[in-house]
Amino acid sequence: MAGRALIVIDMQYDFCPGGALAVAGGDEIIPTVNRLIASHDHVVLTQDWHPAGHSSFASSHPGKAPFETVEMAYGPQTLWPDHCIQGTRGAAFHDALEWTKAELVIRKGFRGTIDSYSAFFENDHTTPTGLGGYLRERGIPDVTLCGLATDFCVAFSAIDAVRQGLATTVVLDACRGIDLGGSLAAMTEKMRAAGVTLA
Repeated sequence: MAGRALIVIDMQYDFCPGGALAVAGGDEIIPTVNRLIASHDHVVLTQDWHPAGHSSFASSHPGKAPFETVEMAYGPQTLWPDHCIQGTRGAAFHDALEWTKAELVIRKGFRGTIDSYSAFFENDHTTPTGLGGYLRERGIPDVTLCGLATDFCVAFSAIDAVRQGLATTVVLDACRGIDLGGSLAAMTEKMRAAGVTLA
């Protein structure tokens, strides 16, 4: 689709079954994602890309376990298992993902002291990834999002896309969620309230 960019969020091995932070059924959406890639003129991918010992890893906080929450300088932070470490197999895009036509790959989470869910901003909500500027310079006003996980990186990206003035759609059939303590329903409602079209 001309004038619309598809943003494929974090289709990496560590978020698929067998990975360090597996999303249930994460690999099942790949055929749908591939169809979306084929139907869009502009494709952007995000790639979680953490240095070893990242501050969002539970292993970096003695006595803390994955999925506990700690307070960081930028606010509450969920602690995760070590995942998507730069250069590892877990950080690689899934081999079944037909991603070669992507025009841009946005790597996020590479700053050791701050996590990054959104394709547009780090978790301080002020440090940009550059994606907003890229889309503006390309004259692309509409975005469609898909990928992993619905209630974290997809939702944060979609809400930030609306804040960037972009007409934003999330294709739910091409997403899968983690659902930590009801996060899937909560973030779906937040997306709807922000003005995201849920398709």
